Amino acid sequence: MLQQYLYILGISAIPIIEQRGAIPIGILVYNLDPVLVTLVSYVGSLIPMFFVIFCFSPIFKWLGTKKILKWFYDFVDKKVTKGQKKVEKYETIGLSLFVAIPLPVTGVWTGSAVAAFMQMNKKKALISVSVGAAISAVVIAIICYVAPKLLGY
Repeated sequence: MLQQYLYILGISAIPIIEQRGAIPIGILVYNLDPVLVTLVSYVGSLIPMFFVIFCFSPIFKWLGTKKILKWFYDFVDKKVTKGQKKVEKYETIGLSLFVAIPLPVTGVWTGSAVAAFMQMNKKKALISVSVGAAISAVVIAIICYVAPKLLGY
């Protein structure tokens, strides 16, 4: 069982998959305790947040100078720019809401990258992303726990 929770922790730290993949696997596939799965996934999703917020800008600028990595630079730039427009208007609340929406191209990785790209105050960024991740985790857990019961599974 510990191995399954470690797996959930790891999955939740993977870009794009994050909590959207980890929580359903923990609750629906492994039949683990929904509260513990939610907490483990939340913690796992926050692990990359610190790296992205503090290291994104210099690494991203360096990527843009390498021809072989230009495709990746363009991909990330497109995602971040798209997210940035949604966040700029409301800054901290906007960032929290952006991260809280459990859809592809939202989440901790993208929200952290947007905060770094916008050169947002790091403390505000950490708090905003953490709050958004908590909301997202709870929403996903509720959907995974309630939906099967409503559908008769």
